[in-house]
Amino acid sequence: MAIQAHLVELERKHEDLENELHDALKHLSTDDLRIIELKRRKLVLKDEIQRLRHSASTTVH
Repeated sequence: MAIQAHLVELERKHEDLENELHDALKHLSTDDLRIIELKRRKLVLKDEIQRLRHSASTTVH
């Protein structure tokens, strides 16, 4: 159950980053490095979510 709670938290953070990235892309004044960093952080979270899901599914079976 702890993995599920962690997954929910990571998904929330991923969604928050998605919203932050969307807002940053709307503003032309946003620094390109800021956008790259947001995308990188979002990708790291996505990879972690997928890793945990895979781990949880192999543990259950």
